Amino acid sequence: MGDAHRIGVVGLGVISRAYLDTLVGRDAVRVTAVADLDASRSAAVAAELPGVRALSVEELLNSPDVDTVLNLTVPAAHAEIALGAVARGKNVYGEKPLAAELADAQAVLEAAAKASVRVGCAPDTVLGTGVQTARAAVEAGAIGRPLFASAVMITPGHERWHPQPDFYYAPGGGPLLDMGPYYLTSLVHLLGPVRAVIGASSRLRSERVIGSGPRAGERIPVEVDSHVSGVLEHEGGALTTLTTSFDGVGTTAAPMEVHGETGTLTLPDPNHFDGEVGLLELGGSERRALPPSAGYVGGARGVGLLDFVAADGGRPARASGELALHVLETMTALLRSSAEGRRIELSTSVERPAPVPLTPEEQWR
Repeated sequence: MGDAHRIGVVGLGVISRAYLDTLVGRDAVRVTAVADLDASRSAAVAAELPGVRALSVEELLNSPDVDTVLNLTVPAAHAEIALGAVARGKNVYGEKPLAAELADAQAVLEAAAKASVRVGCAPDTVLGTGVQTARAAVEAGAIGRPLFASAVMITPGHERWHPQPDFYYAPGGGPLLDMGPYYLTSLVHLLGPVRAVIGASSRLRSERVIGSGPRAGERIPVEVDSHVSGVLEHEGGALTTLTTSFDGVGTTAAPMEVHGETGTLTLPDPNHFDGEVGLLELGGSERRALPPSAGYVGGARGVGLLDFVAADGGRPARASGELALHVLETMTALLRSSAEGRRIELSTSVERPAPVPLTPEEQWR
């Protein structure tokens, strides 16, 4: 364990448990410290994990026993924690989005380049067998030349189940910045980067009611648009129609479809690592399921961090800061387009990450 890459976790909210379940007990990485604004929370987590220290955020950022900071704070704090880690010579891997504001995300990558440290960012669900099998099918010519795609995420809002949902309706939140990264990152894997967008959005309810936990019944303000639609123009010429909403009860639409000259692929929810990929071929009458042919089998939150660690000094990380920056610009450009009523061309681009070969769970863990 002496050569294991040392991880310090900042932010111990709901998602942290999934990361810890993946990271603790692995050979390649070792969680050495945890921190949260609620000191009792970090103390409770550390007590469950032998060899893990509960520290303040400042102590963790300064700790010589941390190589990479895993940033699981709320979106509004992503940039502050990332810049703090970079300033102390540490790599940072964060939850999505990379930052609440595009300028802050750019500042993080610029600071990291100057400090010769690396930045990675979720989502890593796109590295599972769902999206990767679909990507392999596209690249094998299963649907001919890809022409267009659709991506749909419609829910009644996370306040129904999350006990502290305020950040979903604060700057950096909303359905696009919260859930959009899963869909947009998948689309970059499938169709390549985006060159321009046209967006439309709305905010028809000014408050939401918390549905569970100690604050059930409390009303919280809605400070961001809760329904965002748009069209993405990919650099290769394909178009994607995107809908993300916290305003609908549900939908029967597939989470994602990719349509080509000779076939259509149906993808599972990109918020999950696996799920069925279906292929309907031109002239056929039934969609058939494709067996998993690529991706991390049995993927779980944190596999992108393991990939990030494994890429140190070698190939580019698949869940990279550069990809997250491009996805964030795509999202903020959609919101700008809606506000300004015009088509927006993007200033960033990115190389598509390397595909993930079919990797059994016992190998990547």
